[in-house]
This record gives sequence, C-alpha cells and structure tokens, in this order.
Amino acid sequence: MRMLRRPLGKGSVAMTAAALSLAIVALLSLFFANNTQAQPPAPAQVAEEPAPPEGQTYTGSKRCSSCHFEAFMSWKKTNHAKAFDNMPAKYKKGADTSCLTCHITAYGHPAGYKGASTPDLLGVTCEACHGPGSKHEEVAKAFADAKKLSPEQEKAARDSIWKVMPGNVCSRCHISQGHKAHPAYDKQ
Repeated sequence: MRMLRRPLGKGSVAMTAAALSLAIVALLSLFFANNTQAQPPAPAQVAEEPAPPEGQTYTGSKRCSSCHFEAFMSWKKTNHAKAFDNMPAKYKKGADTSCLTCHITAYGHPAGYKGASTPDLLGVTCEACHGPGSKHEEVAKAFADAKKLSPEQEKAARDSIWKVMPGNVCSRCHISQGHKAHPAYDKQ
C-alpha cells in the first residue's frame, strides 16, 4: 500500500508542532500524576520525647492490674499484649535490638526491662504508652483506703503519670521502625 504525502505548508507545521506539544504535556502530566499517587506517605516525624522523671521505674502490667483490672483484662486480649510472643523467634534473641525496643516495654532503659527478672514488661504493656509507673503506684497507695477520690487526689494521681506526647505513643513503633505496619494499625 502506497501512502500519499502532501507537501507541508506553514499552517500544517504549526498545527503539528502544537499537537505534539499538547501530547507531550498530556503524557508528562499523566506520568507525574500517577507517580505521585503511587508514592507511600512520608513517615510522621516523631517529636523528641521528654525523659522520664529521675528515680521512676517500670513496675509491670500485673502491678497496674491491682487497680486497673478491667483495663488490664481488656489489654490482655490485644495484639499489644502478645507483641513479644508473636515475634519470630530469630528476633527474640536480641541480635536486632531495634525490634525489641518496640516489642518489649522499656527495653534498653536503665529502669526498665532486665530479662527474666522482669517478665511483666514483655510485650507492649501499660507503661509502653503511659511511662514508668512507680510514681503513680506510690501516689495511688496513699489513697488506697479512700472509697472515692477527691478532685485533689484525682489530680495528684493523674499528675503522677509520665506525660508522653500523644502523637508519639503509637508512631514511635508503628511508623518509625522501618518494617511494614501491622494491618491492624491501619484500622485504628
């Protein structure tokens, strides 16, 4: 089959150049639009956490349960309670401490996890989010005989809890540690 060619005039060249320019712009727009949508969101920046107050220690989830039994029983059914147990065995041995800092409460903290002597810190326990509980426990014991706490006592109990920055509580482990987030995290 033989193609017929027409000589190009000035108008034809201008039209062809305009059409090609539009096609290139359209293709580039599609390319960049698809690429920006395919990129995963940038990880949230984790703000610097204040250090726990001097002298506070981690007490373990069983000690929390003596006053907060319903919350403790609810927590025991969660993936947080099983965070250490559900880790692959090869990561439990401590070769990669970046895993253990999220799967063991207070791992690496001087007042925290000490191995077999502190089994109540395995997993993501109460103190992983609320901070070391020794001061809170001390204040709460002073009110043990009270049937109902006064507003001042309630404030003292609340103030004895380490002030963790809310945005950091979840993101310091779920977003910043370099492995794919657990599917349950996306649902929360």
